[in-house]
Amino acid sequence: MDIHYTATEQAFREEVRAFLRDNLPAEIAERGRHGKHFNKEHQVIWLRLLSERGWLAANWPVEFGGTGWSAVQKHIFDEECNLFGTPWIVPFGVNMVAPVLIKFGTEEQKARFLPRILSVEDWWCQGYSEPGAGSDLAAVKTRAVRDGDHYVVNGQKAWTTTGHMADWIFCLVRTDPQAKQQRGISFLLIDMKTPGITVRPIITLDGEHEVNEVFFDNVRVPLENLVGRENEGWTCAKYLLTHERTAIAGVGIAKAMLERLKRIAAKELKNGRPLIEDAQFRAQIADVEIQLMAIEVSNMRTLVAAVDGAAPGAESSMLKIRGTEIRLAISHLINKAAGPYAMPFLEDELGYDEVAAPLYSADSCTSVPQYLDNRKATVYGGSNEIQKNIIAKTVLGL
Repeated sequence: MDIHYTATEQAFREEVRAFLRDNLPAEIAERGRHGKHFNKEHQVIWLRLLSERGWLAANWPVEFGGTGWSAVQKHIFDEECNLFGTPWIVPFGVNMVAPVLIKFGTEEQKARFLPRILSVEDWWCQGYSEPGAGSDLAAVKTRAVRDGDHYVVNGQKAWTTTGHMADWIFCLVRTDPQAKQQRGISFLLIDMKTPGITVRPIITLDGEHEVNEVFFDNVRVPLENLVGRENEGWTCAKYLLTHERTAIAGVGIAKAMLERLKRIAAKELKNGRPLIEDAQFRAQIADVEIQLMAIEVSNMRTLVAAVDGAAPGAESSMLKIRGTEIRLAISHLINKAAGPYAMPFLEDELGYDEVAAPLYSADSCTSVPQYLDNRKATVYGGSNEIQKNIIAKTVLGL
């Protein structure tokens, strides 16, 4: 793999930058650069801008509305978006359930759901984790029992990101409790407006409402909403998870965080000098930057292989582990650089005084919430401990 960008790829980077400069609202960009949370309105504005440009479905085949981008172009796009401070592309619709539908769905399901995902009319969430079945998804207990032309679903999902905003949820449900765990699971699409669904918020350590508990009480789901074959939903789940874990490496996010770290270190003072001039702290920045460069090359190699038809295996677990560890390390350094100004407080109430910088900056005051948010990245998508077990089995044969 050639690690140098071609003239065509450099031209594509400039095209992306021009689009972001001309179209990304300034208020949204400002929030993103300083690590603040986005609400649904911010995210919908961004997703619709991408949809109008034809850039939303980077991972879809062209015939379904995809971009036709190479792995390198996807990487460039992700990197530039993060550096500009765009909202994340909420993955559950466009990057998770849509690829599953394209590969395993019926023609009717593709025609029904894909256009509405592409136009940002439907907001999706993921119904995988349960109490007692987080990284061990094969232990799911939510039941779906056939009743005429419907399934009747009972159970509970946990840590459901954006569940309080979603129109639809894709769920792993147990349809054969007597079968071997993985063989008795099915993949269902459920309308969140169906009677019997209750969403209860979970407030995380950073004070945000992003995740939820979702309860199903005799929820009736049409049989036509089954994706793939009954009791073979584990195949869909594995296909989705390997690509999710590769994305969790978060190289673009880490690069934007690194830039933020350098901005803070250039402002904050130590013994009257900018912290970035301190040899010990500068060495810590250099160390994490080298690690980030290494994982970027590994991530690119995996993406290129995926384009050639190789499904990510243990590589996705490796990328998930190292990517989340690097982001956490950068968050830790941001907190160290910000010092006491990293303490979380309500900036909107206290105000932001540019004259007081570098003692108080918009970059510093959101660093602790971002650090707390990054800690959970080592857990979701399959905890890092589970990923190490996968590597031990598939690579080391243990």
